[in-house]
Amino acid sequence: MSVLDEIIDGVMADLAVRMQTCPLDDLKESAHRQDPALDPMPTFRADGVNVIAEVKRASPSKGSLAPIKDPAALAEDYAVGGAAAISVLTEQRRFGGTLEDLRAVRSRVTVPVLRKDFITTSYQLWEARAAGADMALLIVAALEQDALVSLVERARSIGLTPLVEVHDEPEVQRALDAGADLIGVNARNLKTLEVDRTTFERLVPSMPSGVVTVAESGVRGPHDVIEYGRLGAQVVLVGETLVRGENPRETVADLVAAGSHPALQHRA
Repeated sequence: MSVLDEIIDGVMADLAVRMQTCPLDDLKESAHRQDPALDPMPTFRADGVNVIAEVKRASPSKGSLAPIKDPAALAEDYAVGGAAAISVLTEQRRFGGTLEDLRAVRSRVTVPVLRKDFITTSYQLWEARAAGADMALLIVAALEQDALVSLVERARSIGLTPLVEVHDEPEVQRALDAGADLIGVNARNLKTLEVDRTTFERLVPSMPSGVVTVAESGVRGPHDVIEYGRLGAQVVLVGETLVRGENPRETVADLVAAGSHPALQHRA
């Protein structure tokens, strides 16, 4: 069994408990009471490289990264530093996150918020919207094609922008076939946890000009933002570098400044 399979098994077990506690109709009612979801795409399509800053306590590959006692305060620092959106890990077993983290972040920031989790059911999308998320991660490697298509459509129907994550060429095609227009390339193989920093460069040529490209994993500093931008990234998602740093606000500001370099011009 791969690491991804193990994570999903745990996610499904935890989900079963939540589904017994909160019926779907109650979730939908909570979602409908939320303010309309924010659309990140106009900002993401602008020139330069935007930064999605991540609230992340741990990872399967590195273990504990940071305690993050106040995720909302951290997210506020990110936003003040210029982050275009905030990603919140809500998977609890391997990443130490919760939906409460997402709710806390949503209450403090005015930029779009991404629920980053291992989503395999529409119930989880409703959970995301009810907690105030504007975006939801969908991982191609975790989904059969019919499920991927269905979840992309359902996400949009309830106001969420789907960020569809890929790791190789066949997954890029599957994402495009599902109608994805925001595609994240994760340099970390979720089955082995190994990082291949050439993944983005290899995959981005296969994406049409209308697709917004997100580079995930491997951003260690401003130089990586510039390099990803030169390769065609319109957005970078950064987690470990920020939560392990001493001053996340300044670190985000440095990454944002690098993404605003005049040489980084992108397709519309």
